[in-house]
Amino acid sequence: MKIADFDLYKDLLYERSGLDITPDKSYLLDSRLTPIAKKWGYHSLEAMSVSLRALPDPELVKEIVDAMTTNETSFYRDIRPFENFENVVLPYIIENAQRGKTLRIWCAACSTGQEPYSLAMILKEKQAELGGRRIEIVATDISDRVLNTARQGIYSQFEVQRGLPVTKLVRFFKQVEDKWQINDEIKAMVNYRNFNLLESMASLGKFDVVLCRNVLIYFDTKTKAKVLEGISNQMEQDGFLFLGGAETVLGVTDTFSSIKDVRGLYAKTGQHGTVAKTTMVGTGAGAGF
Repeated sequence: MKIADFDLYKDLLYERSGLDITPDKSYLLDSRLTPIAKKWGYHSLEAMSVSLRALPDPELVKEIVDAMTTNETSFYRDIRPFENFENVVLPYIIENAQRGKTLRIWCAACSTGQEPYSLAMILKEKQAELGGRRIEIVATDISDRVLNTARQGIYSQFEVQRGLPVTKLVRFFKQVEDKWQINDEIKAMVNYRNFNLLESMASLGKFDVVLCRNVLIYFDTKTKAKVLEGISNQMEQDGFLFLGGAETVLGVTDTFSSIKDVRGLYAKTGQHGTVAKTTMVGTGAGAGF
């Protein structure tokens, strides 16, 4: 790929999605964008580049961003965050929540829906402890393609075998030919929306829990700081933030601080330092303050 073409796609992806493509990843541009060029009738990736410089078609740009966005996910991915959600975060919320207040959760970059549905299944099983409290899970992604898959809630045998316990498969899914469809009760708990993390987050409202896992690793430090600041503005003062195992707020922002002994779990700086200590201790999730 020519340097000028690489710079074209690098700038486009950074501007539209925050994705920071380095020169050593140029092979990904070739492999993922060449099929799009052919689909749109261009005889080469270089020809598509010329067209984009002249008059970029918004739908073509959308497909390019979609193709370069990583959508890797699975049910209960990296199981520990879901254990911490169930054994650390939920007990705190149950103990300290205002009566009648809706529990709002945001799954950012939700891909094909396995993360929000995993949370929904946990919450359904904790229904008695939650005392009938209303629950709203907002799941967002920049890709309409993966959101459509998430809304359908239909997964292959391979996909349900990746992390989903058999007991939950039997309870919350029904088999449809060679695939598995999540039941309507769980599906109704999740509201899917197309959303770009670079945009203003104000329209999403306030959340008690935010999961933004394995997203920041694709951003530069400036973009990470912007996204985290936006998330902070949409979190309740005593809310919780989950990041991926390879992600951290250190050196990026002072807005969040890690919660001691609970890897990947963060709170607004100054919060959860001493609160609900008795709730956290003895949960079996390694929690402590």
